[in-house]
Amino acid sequence: MKTTVLVVGIGRFGEAAARELMALGHEVLAVDSDEAIVNEIAPDVTHAVQLDAADEDALRSIGAGDFDVAIVAISGATDASIFATMALKNLGVSQVFAKAATTLHGAILERIGADRVIYAEAEMGHRVAHSLSIGGALEYLDLAPDFGIVKLRPPSSWVGQSLGALDLGRLDIAAVALRRGEAVTVNPPQDVVLAVDDEVTLVGRDEQLQRIGR
Repeated sequence: MKTTVLVVGIGRFGEAAARELMALGHEVLAVDSDEAIVNEIAPDVTHAVQLDAADEDALRSIGAGDFDVAIVAISGATDASIFATMALKNLGVSQVFAKAATTLHGAILERIGADRVIYAEAEMGHRVAHSLSIGGALEYLDLAPDFGIVKLRPPSSWVGQSLGALDLGRLDIAAVALRRGEAVTVNPPQDVVLAVDDEVTLVGRDEQLQRIGR
């Protein structure tokens, strides 16, 4: 389903979000106060506009209230982030995601109505730390306290063995996906034999995931 998304602040985070949303087939309006930045991203999004997103009248003039979702990707300029988030909620945007630089900044954003506060640097640091502690990890996603999802290359001791032979269930770990080349298998069968270039996605308790590759 196509969603209309307003991305406010085209720094590294905002640019990445805008480009990925476009790749996923959504409509994206990118907004920034810097004309050069707007001109640079304009060919790669649905529309791009230069304006001060802390100005509610300016946001109203571009129909900001009609968007399904807004992402306030400003974090360096705290005041601008807060005023933009408040203005978007005042204009009736039902979902506003806002990037926060500090816990205090995030608390203020929540207080004025942000539907989700994103601590991008902290979240990425958390994911990298977990990835480094799990042998062969390519990506890690926090699922719940002490539980996670990890994508990894099979340890050398797994190569040539079937999932059934590995008996991951004894560790309370489940294999939920297997990528082999461009093909992805969800809930791979227990008789599939792992190859060195496979990517396996596992879900389980962090303590058990960290035992992989030791």
